[in-house]
Amino acid sequence: MMESKVLPYVLVAPNGARKGYRDHPALPVTMDEIIGTAKACSVAGADGVHLHVRDQAGQHSLDAGLYCETIAELRLAVPQMDIQITTEAAGVFDVQAQFECLKQVGPEWASISVREIARSPELAPRVYELCADRGTRVQHIFYDATDAELLSHWQKNGIVRTDQVERLYVLGRYATAQESTPKDLDVFPETTDPWMVCAFGAQEHACLQKAAQLGGGVRVGFENSLAGPDGRGWADNAASVAALIDLLKRTAT
Repeated sequence: MMESKVLPYVLVAPNGARKGYRDHPALPVTMDEIIGTAKACSVAGADGVHLHVRDQAGQHSLDAGLYCETIAELRLAVPQMDIQITTEAAGVFDVQAQFECLKQVGPEWASISVREIARSPELAPRVYELCADRGTRVQHIFYDATDAELLSHWQKNGIVRTDQVERLYVLGRYATAQESTPKDLDVFPETTDPWMVCAFGAQEHACLQKAAQLGGGVRVGFENSLAGPDGRGWADNAASVAALIDLLKRTAT
């Protein structure tokens, strides 16, 4: 691949489905904290926010009401940012719940794991048809080349629409002490479709730097990594975003 000298699209993922205050006191859990984090990350240079909402107990939720309320507040607070919701199952939600979330929220943009939807293949056509009908952009989540093969199969069979092509490559797994490396990107097939990368651990920014050099977008934030290459924790999500953008600017010139 040829290297790109243009700064990539930066999507911040500030909390995820699994972490809480015990992992980092600045990890946003409440709606007000999410709004404040989005504001700070926008100032730091993020283009969009990958949104997870939490219930009153601080647990991962696909509640449509929580999503709609938070999206409305984000549009007021950071109208310049794109808002992408997650449909992540996180070992809690089935495909029917993911479908109902998409149906009730009607988001502009959603991340959807092909391997999660494949748990109920009979629902897969309905999921992608719903997104097409509602005008919801789909970003397919890939963990390995097998996921790419599944997407290709679904595209050929008309389950996934021809314009539903965006991809997020996850370098590693949501596991304790997961450490991604830039080489992890090599397992994914080359594509001309829009793609983005997220990574875990101390080399998160190095992985995203490589993705940017190859023309991909980057997703950064506490969902994936809480600390920098020196092992020191970031003060907050905005600090990680700012450091990444500084790195990308220095290496793009």
